[in-house]
Amino acid sequence: MDTLVFTIVCLLVGAVSGWLGGMLGIGGGVIVVPALILLFDHTGLLADHAGGGNGTTLVALGTSLASIIFTSAAAAFTQIRARMVDWSVVRRFTPMVMLASYASGFVAALLPLATLRTFIGCFLAFVSTVMLTNWRPAPHRALPGPIVSGAIAGVAGLVAGIAGIGGGNVVVPTLIYHNVPVHRATATASVLGFPIAIAGSLGYVSRGLGVTQLSDGLLGYVFLPALAAIVCTTVIFAPIGVRTALKMKPLPLRRAFGALLVLVAIRMLWTAFVS
Repeated sequence: MDTLVFTIVCLLVGAVSGWLGGMLGIGGGVIVVPALILLFDHTGLLADHAGGGNGTTLVALGTSLASIIFTSAAAAFTQIRARMVDWSVVRRFTPMVMLASYASGFVAALLPLATLRTFIGCFLAFVSTVMLTNWRPAPHRALPGPIVSGAIAGVAGLVAGIAGIGGGNVVVPTLIYHNVPVHRATATASVLGFPIAIAGSLGYVSRGLGVTQLSDGLLGYVFLPALAAIVCTTVIFAPIGVRTALKMKPLPLRRAFGALLVLVAIRMLWTAFVS
């Protein structure tokens, strides 16, 4: 696969991840991470430049988080204009999600390749289950207090960073579980995705400095050529996804997306044990 084809594929990945990220509040990382891992595996690109071991997987995670900075910013701007964001949740969750997300790059670098990819595959399988079901919370359940919220935020930030996502896959189900309306939960997750992505990508950049070289297109564990291509389309399609979400019933799309993620999760688990 030459550079032009790689760039075109990244442009398409950015378009799909931006649209789905804006519509479902998931940041788009569940598309970007497995797509980049498969691309790096298929092309051998960065095999000699990412530090060996789980280096290319770490680059996929770091690049995904860096792209989500732009996806979340575009989606959040649209959601803020629509006045759908629950700012009390944003204020309560932000400090801990940022701290945990930054630490995730260092935690992920300590994990063996098979363990890291198994975690990603299992997480994608979990997300697909959430997408495929129509679970509803008990009507009396409300948001927890500051301490429990901080703990939830910390888990969300750590999982988001290790999985290379924007955190919406953790935040949205959590808010829905506590009876926050789905559109408001999606909007709030989009806004929280911005600080998660900033802190997480900084963690991967910091951890990768000294391991990778800027001359190879790598800023720490962020691959700049892939990032540029993904961002070009993701910032265009993320607001379109938000507007789509506000106009349609999300259940059919959620289920189609969930079915797709089942296949992606199986593929990711396969690579965990054959790499």
